[in-house]
Amino acid sequence: MNDLTFLSASEMAAHVRQKKISPVDLVNSHFARIEKLNSRLNAYIALDEERARRDARTLEAEAGAGHFRGPLHGVPISIKSSVETTGLPWEAGTRLRAGTIAAKDAVLVSRLRHAGAIVLGVTNTPELLMAWETDNLLYGRTNNPWDVTRTAGGSSGGESAAIASGISAGGVGSDGGGSIRVPAHFTGICGLKPTPGRIPATGHFPVGAGPFALLGVVGPMARTIPDLQILFEVMAGADDGDPCSAPVPVRRINRADLKTIRIGYFEDDGRTPVTPETRIAVQKAAEALARAGLQVDPFRPEGLEQARQLWWQFFGIAGGMILGPLASGHENDISPILREFLSWASAEPAHTGHSLLETWLQRDQLRTRVLSQMQDCPILLCPAAAIPAFRHGERQWMIEGKTVKYLDAWSYTEWFNVLGNPAAVVPVGQSTDGLPIGVQIVGRPWEEELVLAIAEEVEGECGGFRTPSVV
Repeated sequence: MNDLTFLSASEMAAHVRQKKISPVDLVNSHFARIEKLNSRLNAYIALDEERARRDARTLEAEAGAGHFRGPLHGVPISIKSSVETTGLPWEAGTRLRAGTIAAKDAVLVSRLRHAGAIVLGVTNTPELLMAWETDNLLYGRTNNPWDVTRTAGGSSGGESAAIASGISAGGVGSDGGGSIRVPAHFTGICGLKPTPGRIPATGHFPVGAGPFALLGVVGPMARTIPDLQILFEVMAGADDGDPCSAPVPVRRINRADLKTIRIGYFEDDGRTPVTPETRIAVQKAAEALARAGLQVDPFRPEGLEQARQLWWQFFGIAGGMILGPLASGHENDISPILREFLSWASAEPAHTGHSLLETWLQRDQLRTRVLSQMQDCPILLCPAAAIPAFRHGERQWMIEGKTVKYLDAWSYTEWFNVLGNPAAVVPVGQSTDGLPIGVQIVGRPWEEELVLAIAEEVEGECGGFRTPSVV
């Protein structure tokens, strides 16, 4: 029965519609696998077993009567614990919110349930989501299903570990500086960071408001790009609770039209080197798209280094100004990872009203410059990170004779948070240690459908998801 858990979400839904399997079978299979693996991975921090089994029985009865709620009817999913999910912990990995239980579903969770998805539980995060490694004082460390001595990434590390190991068919992460894309890259799955406002972040903690609404988004994670597409379409749509929300309809992409799109690729940014296997993965993806008849050219937009610096001004310095007072007086309740982040943030001068305004103006001017360059090259193909999944606690790496520090390794994702581009990660290669390597496909704002269409081409040509060694 556990073989069911590695079907794609779309295959699960199709089998339910065809009455080949039932929602009850799917839920039972997932809980059996969770019992077997979660103690090793620590992906879930809480399960909603009673409701999930009850929902499965209801959905099975509806399917038997020929009624299907939507494209996810009977599909078991997971939700990052920073997103409101009724009756489950909504703590964002911090003792400062210990015991906080969500009283209602976030908008996107309601949309997923309405489409027939069954929520199994909520997954682990680093404290207040401020790290690329998932560990906290409430629930401990999440391990990578490819190698438990390594991280599954952060801040959506619990989600990535659950999906990669077959204890969730797909789910929801959030991303303010790579927190969907880096975990997807580390665990060999797919993830989409949408344009801010395309999927409502209503019900997420920390709240996305002010400059953080420019950076932070919620988005789907799954084992395949078609599954990302389904999750995206279900969750997308305007909601008044998200200050960036916009009523952008879902569009269909004609595959023949992809051949008119110019795709630019680059293997590094000229500042932070990447591992040789990462270079090979980008080259492999570019060559695969060219074989498929698409136009692929070397191209790296100008302004990426400024984007990295501006991202830190928002995420690091402004973020530290907000979280510092929250943590003050609670030092014994703060995880080492969050203390480390706050020390980096406090090492630089705090924003004044003038400096924050100047940063915001520079961001908007740079965004205009980069998007202008992307008019003739609306898709970018590049690394998702400088390295594959790292060992727990590591903070620097030697690449091509240069020391790459912790924050710099993720600049490849950080740029597109501050610029507001949608970006997806799809698995392509493998490191010498047998770890997955994903590549990043980036588009212009509100063009998620094009990003996913190109990502699906890469996935089809390069093989996509493989089952991790731990499972």
